[in-house]
Amino acid sequence: MTPSPTRRELTLRGLVLGALITIVFTASNVYLGLRIGLTFASSIPAAVISMAVLRMLGGGSILENNMVQSQASAAGTLSCVFATFPGLVMAGYWQNFPFWQTAGLSLAGGILGVLFTIPLRRALVTESSLPYPEGVAAAEILRAGAEKGHSHGLRALIGGGVIATIFSFASAGLRLLADTLTLTATAGAAVFQFSGGLSLALVGAGYLVGIAGGLAMLLGCILAWGIGVPWLTAHLPNPEHLAPAAFAHDVWLHKVRFIGAGAIAVASLWTLVELMPPVLRGLRAMFTGRGQTLVPDTERDMSGRSMGLLLLLSAAMLAGLFAYFLAPVAVGFWPVVAAAVLFCIVFGFIMAAACGYMAGIVGSSSSPISGIIIIGAVLSALMILALEALGLTPTSMMAEGQKLATAFTILVLSAITATVAISNDNLQDLKTGQLVGASPWKQEVALIVGCVVGAAVIPPVLNLLYQAYGFAGTMPRPGMDPTHALSAPQPALIAMIANGIFTHSLDWSMLSIGMALGAVLVGVDQLLRRRHMALPPLGVAVGLYLPASVSITLAVGAILGWGLKHHTKTRRAQKHQTEPAANATIGTMLASGFIVGESLTGVALAVLSGALGQDDALSIAHYVPANLPPVLGAAAFVAVCWWFARKTLQAETQGH
Repeated sequence: MTPSPTRRELTLRGLVLGALITIVFTASNVYLGLRIGLTFASSIPAAVISMAVLRMLGGGSILENNMVQSQASAAGTLSCVFATFPGLVMAGYWQNFPFWQTAGLSLAGGILGVLFTIPLRRALVTESSLPYPEGVAAAEILRAGAEKGHSHGLRALIGGGVIATIFSFASAGLRLLADTLTLTATAGAAVFQFSGGLSLALVGAGYLVGIAGGLAMLLGCILAWGIGVPWLTAHLPNPEHLAPAAFAHDVWLHKVRFIGAGAIAVASLWTLVELMPPVLRGLRAMFTGRGQTLVPDTERDMSGRSMGLLLLLSAAMLAGLFAYFLAPVAVGFWPVVAAAVLFCIVFGFIMAAACGYMAGIVGSSSSPISGIIIIGAVLSALMILALEALGLTPTSMMAEGQKLATAFTILVLSAITATVAISNDNLQDLKTGQLVGASPWKQEVALIVGCVVGAAVIPPVLNLLYQAYGFAGTMPRPGMDPTHALSAPQPALIAMIANGIFTHSLDWSMLSIGMALGAVLVGVDQLLRRRHMALPPLGVAVGLYLPASVSITLAVGAILGWGLKHHTKTRRAQKHQTEPAANATIGTMLASGFIVGESLTGVALAVLSGALGQDDALSIAHYVPANLPPVLGAAAFVAVCWWFARKTLQAETQGH
């Protein structure tokens, strides 16, 4: 007996479609994360693609579309392990990304993330008044697609992707367009430097981040490059007699960036402190059994037996992978392995609850996963030091400059990152499912399938990108152009913190300044909230930490988005229109298209570079005047931004 079209939900074709979408968004997010340290939410683009494809195949339902977007969203979120695994290469322990270890840890952590969302679903979704902005938005798009199709959104996604592909190919492939504009000036010994990245992916990311986050990152950039770098370059010696631009970058890399790291740590801790009371109340309600009565299919979760088996499987996978990592170089490692697995489960669950609650308030994209990863890095390192004090660590683990201890810390953190990221996103998906009448247990199965596919995609993408571009400070081959290396901000920070704890070499002076600045930012944010304003302290801290070329262009995208939305709101108020504006969705689709197009072009160029053994095989820069790429790049960038604004406003005018 075949299911009726209205109840068609977990289907083979849906799983296959979800897997194909997964490959695209996972590759895009890994590239974007390594380049700028941010990823984009894939739920809405995945829902639009799913609706268009299933409509062409015939018989698609809102529930089947929901399963596809849930699966693709989970896999796209699993790509957050970009923040940890490259640290093993930067620490000099791995030369590439071995498939089974990378995929296995991603999958085990991802499954734990899905399992943790199951008991949290009742406390944080069903019986909660949290708004879940992205989950509600995805549900609205699914409903709109079920009623009248979503061809305009799909066309916008494809159009943005094509434009970004052409722009990125001319920039990163042909090198005909510059990818960065930099201005350096001196005032006495002080050096001022500001850079803007000519990147459509950054514009799209800024549009999605929003005005508060964009301006916060811009403020962080101003603090770093308008105050920190000039002051330090004026007062620090320059023994190597570096040029002003090189000296400014060196000071930012080795001094100011640590200030950003300290501010990130404090801002993240404050976020967790704010979250703990409501999270604990929700968990207490869950464990006292309130609302546990079995109800129809729309309230039924995965069975307790299935959850127990998956938990045991994940724990066994983690234990096996940790043991496999330590076995060749250490003896008597089982106490460390057992402590690491227990840490992954206990800390992972606590952080999953915290991030899930935060996602319910401000959305998955704004949840402070980066800060939680930093806290996890510190706690993981302290756990190993505690085991050493008890005499439970192998001798070789703390030898050779604590290289093995640093690598094992990053390995444990990779599993926790997968757990926290999946939990953070899955509660949004479960909220979407609740609003459209989905079966939770089927959605949980789709989420696990998404983790399986995403885990299989991540290792080859990481290898491709590393071999083609390298990471900042770490190149796979001599002679590669360091200016095109992926900055990989989070992995570099994690490796630095872990190694610094074990070798007692952390720059605590700069970190302490950053922590004090973080406390000030938290206080300012609390004062602004009383006036119904906000200054996200984590956003300012990230702006300090990321390169100026990232923060400034993100802010451009955020300001552009705010201007377009404000203009639309004003025009609609003048016309006394109250129904939802369509241009918000069109703008989101165009922005997502920018990100996907540029990211996939980067991955494709990485494949070409790997095959040819050089990263500038298509470059025609030698055949054009040196001053032409910056001019062409700036002109093309401005033209595309104008096109983006025009298309977005046209959607409102035409009512699409």
